[in-house]
Amino acid sequence: MASGGYLVDGEIDSQPECWSRASELAREVAGVLPARGERVAVAGCGTSWFMAMACAALREAAGHGETDAFPASEMPVGRSYDRVLVITRSGTTTEVLELLRRLRGTVPTVAITAVPTAPVAEACDELVALEFADEQSVVQTRFATTALALLRASLGEDLTGAVADARAVLDVELGALPAAEQITFLGRGWTVGLAHEAALKVREAAGLWSEAYPAMEYRHGPISIAEPGRATWMFGEPPTGLADEVAAAGADFLGSGQRDPMAHLVLAQRVAVAAAAKRGLDPDHPRNLTRSIVLDEV
Repeated sequence: MASGGYLVDGEIDSQPECWSRASELAREVAGVLPARGERVAVAGCGTSWFMAMACAALREAAGHGETDAFPASEMPVGRSYDRVLVITRSGTTTEVLELLRRLRGTVPTVAITAVPTAPVAEACDELVALEFADEQSVVQTRFATTALALLRASLGEDLTGAVADARAVLDVELGALPAAEQITFLGRGWTVGLAHEAALKVREAAGLWSEAYPAMEYRHGPISIAEPGRATWMFGEPPTGLADEVAAAGADFLGSGQRDPMAHLVLAQRVAVAAAAKRGLDPDHPRNLTRSIVLDEV
């Protein structure tokens, strides 16, 4: 378990329970979330965008329908969708609210948020509230993974194994990872979004140089930065031969093994907090960041 005394420590540790609650909630909101066969867009900002990427890949791969993911500021509103889903922890993010207002009356919209009294409630058609997963720290951990757990459960996934894996990684020794000079996270399919989110976590919390790529793209240039003192971390099954190529370059190669990749994101969150503490930083209040981005105008 995390023991640094930061707010984010408790939020990380609470994720298995949050995922279990989300699995139960998925049945209650089944009529609100996208239905099988609908053409769907999922949007968000920052961490929420990366969860949208994971959700879109999972939904389409499961045969539930064409699904696109966009940063809220870049979604092409002229495209035809049966439903648009947005993810926003605070419910106040400017780009998300602006997108919903532009879509009003043209397509059904659903928002997943931790704050049901926030402005997003008036901007969307349907709301799914995850108050139990709200956070005090600036850096998102449990809200993001709980939103993804909800969406995975809504696709018919049994998250019992993921919950057990998440509990297990709370006690895994972090070894030399918090002291790494650089970490590159890789994914395939839905775990590309997780890789981007893991890289964002270590940048936000610890100011640590981190990058993320689809695993097959890593060979096309980024592997050039692999060297001793750096790590390459794969979410899911690695491409054949990649681990050996990274090892030959002198970097450490880590994989998620048999554990659910979302549980490995929990482990990456722990690494981010430990790296921040090692560097004398406060992961609850990272520099240059606030809990929500609210702009005067967009």
